[in-house]
Amino acid sequence: MSSNKPSFESENNETDFSEKLISQDENIWDIPTSYSSGMRVPGRLFLSKDLLRDLDAETIKQVVNVAKLPGVQKYSMAMPDVHLGYGFVIGGVAAFDPEDGGVISPGGVGFDINCGVRLMKTSLTKADVDPVLPKLVDMLFKKIPTGVGSKSQFKVNDEELTNAFLNGSKWAIEAGFGVPEDSIFCEAAGAMQGGDPSKVSIKSRRRGRPQFGTLGSGNHFVEIQYIDKIYDEKAAEAYGIYEGQVCTMIHCGSRGAGHQICTDYLQVMNKAVKKYKISIDDMQLACAPANSEEAQDYYKSMICGANYAWANRQVIMHWTREVLIDAFKRDFDSLGLDLLYDVAHNVAKLEKHEIDGSKKEVYVHRKGATRAFPAGHFEIPFKYRDIGQPVLIPGSMGTPSYILIGGPKSMELSFGSACHGAGRVLGRGKAIKTLDGKSIKEGLADKGIIVKAERDQIIAEEAPEVYKPSNEVVDVVDKTGIALKVARLIPMGVIKG
Repeated sequence: MSSNKPSFESENNETDFSEKLISQDENIWDIPTSYSSGMRVPGRLFLSKDLLRDLDAETIKQVVNVAKLPGVQKYSMAMPDVHLGYGFVIGGVAAFDPEDGGVISPGGVGFDINCGVRLMKTSLTKADVDPVLPKLVDMLFKKIPTGVGSKSQFKVNDEELTNAFLNGSKWAIEAGFGVPEDSIFCEAAGAMQGGDPSKVSIKSRRRGRPQFGTLGSGNHFVEIQYIDKIYDEKAAEAYGIYEGQVCTMIHCGSRGAGHQICTDYLQVMNKAVKKYKISIDDMQLACAPANSEEAQDYYKSMICGANYAWANRQVIMHWTREVLIDAFKRDFDSLGLDLLYDVAHNVAKLEKHEIDGSKKEVYVHRKGATRAFPAGHFEIPFKYRDIGQPVLIPGSMGTPSYILIGGPKSMELSFGSACHGAGRVLGRGKAIKTLDGKSIKEGLADKGIIVKAERDQIIAEEAPEVYKPSNEVVDVVDKTGIALKVARLIPMGVIKG
């Protein structure tokens, strides 16, 4: 146990919780079950001492509340980008054993089902792109719909929507939005199995039908980036990346369809909590036994939402390719427009993990957490299997993004999970009141970063200073062996939702 603990005062004047934490090493802190009555497992925080100082008591409380849920295994975990969420923290990981009374909870996935990140490579260099960057950002902004309620030029009928719910990226590729190889380089091959569109409400379908190929709002973006640093030459060679190379990163999810699925099933779960007499400290943790009809209906519907998101990112990538082809007057092959990887960070999945010396099938909830499987795992594309799964961690307009690989300790420490981004430290409301979007945009332009959004307010909400430093967050997962750094990407041009 470490005696050198960070000290700070919580915002709501509660007892300094850091005094109760047990330090496993400089980046791993446990919340013992003695911290709060009813904890079935400890909490586990993957945080540096500096990041721990910024943690508030309400976020700790959410980690603790999850540790009290039925059937939770090993730990209720928080990644280094952790911050307050709906029921579960954002940056949270928890696994539940259905044979031990484990539950499934929509709050452990979130409203934006399969919000995730996709990274596409190019054969372009920073020097190629710099002269046309303003034009390129304008072309992307005109091509890809952004903002709240944005609608697509691509309309689908009910049959096509059902197909998308079942087949994700593969459906979009078959509809002409991509090449067959794209689905190979997606988590779950771009389509989880077991979805049931009949469990998705009419309202969810109505909201999702016009939104394929749209970014939405908030922290979603398409970003032109260049690689300025390689940390692992062997992994970089396997991924086909190099210093100076330009890539495009896409960050978005399941839009109105996923939001409505979550909303619908939270109502179902509120009733299930009473029906199954489940004790929870926060109604935002509404859940049902994993094998119950309510939980399985949600899970099958959630899979449909996840597949919608993979199809959505596929369409956006296709349009990004079209913009690059048009801007540079070169074809697909000469521009090297290959997908490096696509990974989810808001999803629940039934996976096999070793727990207490035996293999168990558990429902791993990752909310604001990225899957990070190590080398050799059968779910990694064959091309990357000897190296490890790509882990994509976006920055925040003016800060670097990172490519990592699933580390050797990820399965042991975190159910094969890592952080998903920088993590907010300032709420959107406060950001709007205290920051000026126009000034931020001008400041980024002075650094050579062009940002385009519907309104300057959006830029204020997503300013670099409202997030934790991405390098500090990534350093934690790298030092713990959860995910290891491969490359750093610097933003050049960004379109925001």
